[in-house]
Amino acid sequence: MFAVIVTGGKQYKVAEGDTLFVEKLNAEEGSAVTFDQVLMVGEGDNVTVGAPVVDGAKVEAKVVKNGKAKKIYVFKMKRKKNERTKKGHRQPYTKIEITKINA
Repeated sequence: MFAVIVTGGKQYKVAEGDTLFVEKLNAEEGSAVTFDQVLMVGEGDNVTVGAPVVDGAKVEAKVVKNGKAKKIYVFKMKRKKNERTKKGHRQPYTKIEITKINA
């Protein structure tokens, strides 16, 4: 069974047992999280598509870890003006494991 959920402005296709990295959630490690915005639920040829969400469908997950991604460098430069800016950025994330899909 699979589902398409929305979190952090992005859509993810998930199945039970999957682990994925999503935008940071306000949840502690080891706690349970429920996603109510389920766009599609399916198993084999039996697929239910919501308009815009499937009524009564929920996806439950467990928070495995909160952390930050690798550092990326943002470098801006204006030529001939001796103007340079170098900044670093680390995007926060939450690693979750899908435990149950309720259709």
